[in-house]
Amino acid sequence: MTQIKQTPTHCCSEVNNSNAYTLGPIEAGPPCCEPDPAIRVQNLTLSYGGQSALDNVSLDIYRGCITALIGPSGCGKTSFLSSINRLTDLIPNCTVTGKVEIENTDIHAADMDVQALRRRVGMIFQKPNPFPLSIRRNIQMPLREHGVKDRALLETKLQTALQDVGLWDEVKDRLDSSALSLSGGQQQRLCIARALALQPEILLMDEPCSALDPLSSAVVEDLILSLSGRYTVVIVTHNLAQARRIANYAGFFWAKERTGKLVEFGRCQQIFESPAHELTAAYVSGARG
Repeated sequence: MTQIKQTPTHCCSEVNNSNAYTLGPIEAGPPCCEPDPAIRVQNLTLSYGGQSALDNVSLDIYRGCITALIGPSGCGKTSFLSSINRLTDLIPNCTVTGKVEIENTDIHAADMDVQALRRRVGMIFQKPNPFPLSIRRNIQMPLREHGVKDRALLETKLQTALQDVGLWDEVKDRLDSSALSLSGGQQQRLCIARALALQPEILLMDEPCSALDPLSSAVVEDLILSLSGRYTVVIVTHNLAQARRIANYAGFFWAKERTGKLVEFGRCQQIFESPAHELTAAYVSGARG
């Protein structure tokens, strides 16, 4: 599969984002790569055991673009990310209201196939989590679980996924070795390859570089950039420089009375260079957070 490089950084047209800090729905700017949003979130509210974690979050996430979610710890970014493929279903006493649509399909509809949803919307976690199996089985086991049985096709998908993340040349001679023998950066790329092998439309990434050394982090960051255009990527990051380098759009979250709220959302360049709200300006400048 030919890799598509990121479109020129901040390819979006100008965003007219003059919203005041109302802690209500925030309108996104025009799309970066496609005219229609891949994900539409409307009035999303989430709580754990009665304690609100997110309140009334609304935004559009555009197909083929990289959207960074920024803000201090505890402001609901990971909860928001987990709600997009219903990983929140696995959390006891978690309640979600509002609407999340992926390609105009309500993910909370009664007839939603959650397993199929999670195939369409892959998740990469903060700490690399390869299975304690061989490199080969890490890629092929999820494919088998989703009905791929043909050995030749499994081998093709294995090679393609590893090539997509730049791992093939590094591991092609030890595919039957344990995935746990890989370095941290290699393990994270393997986890990304495992998600890509299922051919998702959307990749959710929860601080995928935070557990890596700077060199490994740079490799993963370059990989994320290479996915732009082919995948819709939503990444949570505390690294503001990273968000500015790789994202087309950014959403700034903040906690008020322990409840996460979306303060501002827009084109990444606008968020960092001319934020509409003073709290955003204070955070991206390092004065708050």
